[in-house]
Amino acid sequence: VGLSGPPGAGKSTFIECLGKMLTERKHKVSVLAVDPSSSTSGGSLLGDKTRMTELSRDTSAYIRPSPTRGTLGGVTRTTNEAILLCEGGGYDVVLVETVGVGQSEFAVADMVDMFILLLPPASGDELQGIKRGIIEMADLVAINKADGDLVVPARRIQAEYISAMKLLRKRSKVWRPKV
Repeated sequence: VGLSGPPGAGKSTFIECLGKMLTERKHKVSVLAVDPSSSTSGGSLLGDKTRMTELSRDTSAYIRPSPTRGTLGGVTRTTNEAILLCEGGGYDVVLVETVGVGQSEFAVADMVDMFILLLPPASGDELQGIKRGIIEMADLVAINKADGDLVVPARRIQAEYISAMKLLRKRSKVWRPKV
């Protein structure tokens, strides 16, 4: 499962909750978290693992942060191979967290069975901020942080994306993307 979304959408928190739910149901979960690399130093913070503290202590989970090292598309040059290694190592669920959202950060969509675009409910003009290319690739658009005062904005953005997705060309004969 590939996951992408803008900064602040809650990708790491979502993955930790989903990962814990899956391990409680006896799945072995691998998380491949991709972090951007500095164009100046080439370094990367690899901080996603620190946001998944409970999951990182779970013996049925494996978290591997990796720097992009200049690779475009939201993943690393070796993400596809890492997915295969995790599957070969007995992990039945592999979650790939991309760098983030943009016009071209959806290379992961061709590497996974399902590509989820995670969005916060109130971040301005959502449809203008997210580019068409990534919406066309999404199998599922999940509105995250949709509680409390954000319930109404979450319902509004859900309606906007449902309408927008009706205008897109179908990628599959058997699956219609959900919001």
